[in-house]
Amino acid sequence: MNYIFFVAAFNALFFALMILQKKKAKHDKILIFWLMYLGLYTGIYALFSNKLFTYYHLLSGSFISLLLLHGPFLFLYITALVVQKFQFKKKIFLHFIPFILFNLYIFIASYFPEISDFIRLNHEESKHEAPFLFNVFLILTVLSGPIYFVLAIAFLNELDINIFNNFSSYENVNLNWLRKLIYTFGAIWTVLMIFAIVHHVFQMFSWIFCTHGLSLSLSIFILLIGYFGIKQREIFVHYPNHYTEYVTERKVKYSGILISDNEFENYVGRLKDFMIVEKPYLEANLSLPELANKLNMPSHHLSRVINEEFGVNFFEFVNQYRIEEVKSMIRNPKFDNYSLLGIAYESGFNTKSAFNRVFKKLTGTTPSNYKHMI
Repeated sequence: MNYIFFVAAFNALFFALMILQKKKAKHDKILIFWLMYLGLYTGIYALFSNKLFTYYHLLSGSFISLLLLHGPFLFLYITALVVQKFQFKKKIFLHFIPFILFNLYIFIASYFPEISDFIRLNHEESKHEAPFLFNVFLILTVLSGPIYFVLAIAFLNELDINIFNNFSSYENVNLNWLRKLIYTFGAIWTVLMIFAIVHHVFQMFSWIFCTHGLSLSLSIFILLIGYFGIKQREIFVHYPNHYTEYVTERKVKYSGILISDNEFENYVGRLKDFMIVEKPYLEANLSLPELANKLNMPSHHLSRVINEEFGVNFFEFVNQYRIEEVKSMIRNPKFDNYSLLGIAYESGFNTKSAFNRVFKKLTGTTPSNYKHMI
């Protein structure tokens, strides 16, 4: 089993070095430290797990406190991807206070044998009452995982809203890989932590089962987060022109954007004409800022026009034109030698799955059925 942990530790450092070679966005910088932390954790466990929990009780407590870092790293990584104007601020370090306090407690307790002698994670040698404050920190460690997993999922749900308000294609900007990873690892974390609590309170089950299970799941997590993290690109690319930017505020905030009736109607007319004449929807990766830039229109104004005049988000607005283009090409004998997928690509779709999904949603039928009905 230790060989697996050594391999995981090596891969964590390897992935961190790989990311160092690329042009690093803010989420990449967080991922580098996250991978280094994961590599440190699994490496230490592989080297000393057979003695750590039996002979070095205070050090084992500090080692377990490292688990308080996993949730904050996950949260900060997702925040850097989801929040358009993410900045490294001092308040970020608030997430690491529980880890610092846990180790400060262990450090102070080391000077008081009447406390330190009872700080123990492995209960196989003797039964005893652990210090109340130590139990509090252990409970906080157990809860930190689920708490941060829930926060992460909430942020990913917010990202879905922002994606549909700013992008015409979903495949290259979604974080479904991370969502699945959080659900899977979150479930494993919770189950193993329950076993750990039962062991600590009732002296049931083997402690090594809990720690081996958690370290093994972290090893798999390293491989997945490293592989997909290297490929993950920045979602909300920074535009130097603040006149053109992504719109990530809630729809109700449009009430603060002043547009006169004449200006609004002008925007509507320009948008309709541009979509018909220039067909910008044929660009597979068209985004709200790019379309706003083509129209020489502020992004917030364009988003408001699409939401209020057409009653849809940007994703639906653009893909409605793409679907109409597909229908037109299917009816046109000139494109009889084109496959449905070829027509989809010509109409601005970039994947078969996206084409079929959007077509079915907007027309109520599949592309092949529609073609047969013509």
